[in-house]
Amino acid sequence: MRAFVTGIGVISAIGNDVEETQASLLRKQSGISSKSYPDLGREYFTGEVALSNADLAQKCSYQNDKVSRTSLLGMKAALECWGNNEIDKSLKTGFISGTSVGGMDRSEGYFRKKFNELPASFDELIYHDSGNTTEKIAHHLGITDYINTVSTACSSASNAILLGARLIKAGKLDRVLVGGSDALTQFTLSGFNSLMVFSDEWCQPFDENRKGLNLGEGAGYLLLESEESLKKTGNKVLGEITGWSNTADAYHQTATSPNADGATMAVKGALEKAHLSPDDIDYVNAHGTSTQNNDLTESIALKNIFGERVPPFSSTKSYTGHTLAASGGIEAVFSILAIQEKLYLPNLNYDTVISETGLIPVTEVTKAEKLDHIVSNSFGFGGNCTSLIISRA
Repeated sequence: MRAFVTGIGVISAIGNDVEETQASLLRKQSGISSKSYPDLGREYFTGEVALSNADLAQKCSYQNDKVSRTSLLGMKAALECWGNNEIDKSLKTGFISGTSVGGMDRSEGYFRKKFNELPASFDELIYHDSGNTTEKIAHHLGITDYINTVSTACSSASNAILLGARLIKAGKLDRVLVGGSDALTQFTLSGFNSLMVFSDEWCQPFDENRKGLNLGEGAGYLLLESEESLKKTGNKVLGEITGWSNTADAYHQTATSPNADGATMAVKGALEKAHLSPDDIDYVNAHGTSTQNNDLTESIALKNIFGERVPPFSSTKSYTGHTLAASGGIEAVFSILAIQEKLYLPNLNYDTVISETGLIPVTEVTKAEKLDHIVSNSFGFGGNCTSLIISRA
């Protein structure tokens, strides 16, 4: 069985749907800006989605206000990805979503009221669980055959895609909606601030003078189908998930191994799964968080795999900010768009080469002569490293 991509849906700081997102990518228009967070007493450079929860609920035709922002962001992208498809009892259909914060925004609202001695309902805490987020989206779509939640920090959405592809390949599902969603919360802003990895200006992935990351929010999903499903739906094929690998170097709670062991094994494993050689890869959508640790070790991993022939690569987090668990889904959508248009996507804000590795990312929207296979990397805390290979079908 093969896992074909027949639908994409996305929402982030650079667009509320695929069309807006593609336009921003081509214009090199970042969605990151300085925002004031009064509860935290400072400003952060973040990639916020411009829509309020009420706006999102209206666009999703969702009437119930008992829902988290993470669910609403995911719902918006999942509905776009699902498109005009219908529930068909003859097709085993699943939904797998990654998240790290779940409904934490609702929990924070509850505790904020309690600390200020305002009326607060304990019921608001039932949305905190990551699985609640997935179930709300699946229920709204009408998907019941298989529902699963993945929470492996920043590799969550990529692991959801990996799992979906495996289930199709094993014949357990005929089609599956896969990806992830995360909203900005006070917890994540404060948490990353405590790690001292925030930049007080626009992030500069793969730059010698990078100061840290910018956080973002959003959601991205792919619809994967088997050959049997395609015969019934007749959907247009946009691409294919041909390779995947997940590793855990367990080097450190938040940092990747300085030798890039986990990242190297993940890319190597994905190549082996796809029966491809390093020379077959045309472009790498890098994890590229703009932190000192990640960008250096990921550069080392690229050299470990590709030697002196590293393919064009870039980090699109300079557009959206680091959307945590959603990043692998959002960047998988970007990879499909890159394949469809045969374009290398630019790494914004780059200026100076990293001295240890000498690798220079793509900095302009560039037409590619051949763009058949993309490696998309997502690396999470604890050394949970996932690489996907997204190919032209």
